[in-house]
Amino acid sequence: MSTYSRKSTPDLEMETAYNTETSRKTIPTLEPSAATQLPESTSCLTCSDDGRYLSLGHSQGLAVWDASSLICAAEWLEDRLEITFIQMTRMAETGYLLATVDDMGVARIFAYHCEGIHLLSVINIMENINKRSICLTFELSAGGDYGAASIRCNGALCLEIYHFPTEAWLKELDLALSQKQDSNSSEDVGVKWSPVALLIKIKPPKIPAGTALDGPLEVLQMTDFLTHCLALDENMSSTHQQEEQSLDTDAGKTKETNESQRCCTHHFLPPCGQFPSDSKSTSQPGLPVVVCVWWSGSHNLLQYLLQRAPKKKTDVEPMPDMLWPHAKEILCSAVSRCTRYIALGLVDGVVCVWDRQSGSPLSVVLVSAADSAFSRMQFVDFSPVSANDFQTFTTAKVRLLVVCKSGAIHTVTTGRGTQSCTKQVAERPKHSRALPTVITSVPFLQSLSLVVQRNGNMLLQDVIKQTTVCFLIPPTTHLIATPCNPVYALNTKQQTLFIKGDLDTSCTVSSEEGSQSQLFMFSFGESDIFKQYISLPDTPQQLQTLSCATLEETCDVSLQQRGLSVDERNKARAETWKQLQETAVMVQQRAERYKRTAVN
Repeated sequence: MSTYSRKSTPDLEMETAYNTETSRKTIPTLEPSAATQLPESTSCLTCSDDGRYLSLGHSQGLAVWDASSLICAAEWLEDRLEITFIQMTRMAETGYLLATVDDMGVARIFAYHCEGIHLLSVINIMENINKRSICLTFELSAGGDYGAASIRCNGALCLEIYHFPTEAWLKELDLALSQKQDSNSSEDVGVKWSPVALLIKIKPPKIPAGTALDGPLEVLQMTDFLTHCLALDENMSSTHQQEEQSLDTDAGKTKETNESQRCCTHHFLPPCGQFPSDSKSTSQPGLPVVVCVWWSGSHNLLQYLLQRAPKKKTDVEPMPDMLWPHAKEILCSAVSRCTRYIALGLVDGVVCVWDRQSGSPLSVVLVSAADSAFSRMQFVDFSPVSANDFQTFTTAKVRLLVVCKSGAIHTVTTGRGTQSCTKQVAERPKHSRALPTVITSVPFLQSLSLVVQRNGNMLLQDVIKQTTVCFLIPPTTHLIATPCNPVYALNTKQQTLFIKGDLDTSCTVSSEEGSQSQLFMFSFGESDIFKQYISLPDTPQQLQTLSCATLEETCDVSLQQRGLSVDERNKARAETWKQLQETAVMVQQRAERYKRTAVN
C-alpha cells in the first residue's frame, strides 16, 4: 500500500513549506472532529445516500459502519478477497444495496439488512477460464433498481445494464431474517435469491451491414440521420486509429492497445422533457428511465431507454433511441443536480451544455484554446432553489467547473438568453506536487469545492470568488493516505468529510495498533467558517419542479421560461443589434477609404 512521502528536493521542500505556512497564517484551518482505526488495507470508502452508514472495502472483505458513532454494524469477510470499489444506496427503509468490485475484476451485489450483510448475486461469474470477463466499473442507480457494469472479455468492451428485483429481494431478506431467528444460525439457510436480469448489452455502435449512405446529407431521410451520424463517428474513429497505427511499426500491438484503452462513460437519468416515463417512474420521481452513454474517441452522446423487455441472445445489438451529435471528440461529461442539464467537454477547449427539457443545446462555449485538454468537469451549485420561487429557477444561470490535464481550472457561466462568461480559477501549478488529484463539489456548501493535491494538502475553495476558504489539517502524526488517489467520502446529510490517513513514517510508533490507518472525520456544519455557505436541502416540491415527465408539462415550463426571460432576451437582442450596426459602419468606412486609395 503506497503512502504519501515527503521526499523531494530541498529547494522544493522549503518553497512548499513557506507557501503553506504563509497561507495558513491568513486562511482558517479545520482539524478533525473525530478519528478511529480502520481495518487493514482499507482501499475504498463510500457513504449511503441517506447519510446513516459508511461502507468500507478492505483486504478481507467489506464492512458497514454507523456514520455517527463510527462503530462497525456488520461485516462480510472472506480470505484473500480484496474489495477495491464499493457503492451503497438505500432501496427501502431498512434495506441497502452494495455494489463491489474486487482486485480480480469480479463484481458483486450485497444487501445490508437488519445488521446483516447478504451476498445476493455475482455479476460476472467466470464459467470458462478461456473467456474470463473482467469488470472495470460498476455503478448502481439511486434506489438500486438498475446497475451498469463495464465488462471486458477477450479484449472486447461492452456496457451491461441490469435490472435488480429490489421488491423480491426485500421479501427474501425478511424471510432469511425469520429463518435465522428460528434456527439461531448466522448463515442464509434455504434462501434462494431472485436472479438479476440483463436489460441491455451496449457495445460501441457499428453501422448495420448493407446500409447505404451515399449522397449528401440533405437528401437523406430523417430516419437515416442517426445512422448517418454513427457512420461519420465510426469513420473518424477508424481514421484516428489508423493514424496511431502508422506511428508504430507493430500494427497489431497498436490495435490491441487502442482497443484496450477505449472506455465508456454513462449516466442514469430520470424523466425530463422529451423522455417518456411509465407509471412506476411517475410515482417515484427519482427512478431512472434512460441511460446516456458516450465512448472514448466518440463524437456522439447516445441514449437508451430502460423500460423495455430483455432482449434474446439472437436479437441484434440495440440501437440508441436518441443521439446528440457533436463536431468534436468528447473528453468528459457531467450531469446537473436537477438532471436537466448535461455538460460535455470537447477537444480544443469547447464546452457544450444540453437542455434535456427542450432537447436542444443550451449553449456552446469556447473556454480556452491555450490550455491542455479537459480531464473532468462538474456543475457548481451557487444558490439554493426556492420551491415557491419559480422565477429563481427559470432564470438561474448554469455554472460549471472545468479542470484541464495541466492542472488549470476554469469556471463557465452560461444560460439561455444570457451571455456566456469564462474565468480562470487556478493557473497551471509550477510544480507537479501541487497538481489537484481530487476536485469535487460539496453539495451542502454553496459554490465550494474540495481540493486534494499531490503533496497531501486539502482545502475548500470558493470557485465563484476564486478564494481559498479553509485548509483541512490532519493531526501532526498523520498524513493523507495515497493523495494521488485518496480514500474519502462526503456525507451530505451530516455535512461531514471522511478521509483515510496513514501514520507519518518520521514519527515513532509505540505499538502495532498505532501504526494502522485512521479514519478522520471533518465536520463542516459545526464550524463558523462555513455558516455563510450552508445550503438548504431540496424539498419534494422543488424536486418535482425540476423534472417534467409529460410533453404538456414541458411546454408549460418552456412558455413560462420564455415569458420570464423576455427582458434578458430583449437586452441581448439590443446589444447584438448595436454590435451589428457598429460593424456595418466600420465596414462602410473601410470601403470608402479603399475607394479613395484606389482613385489616388
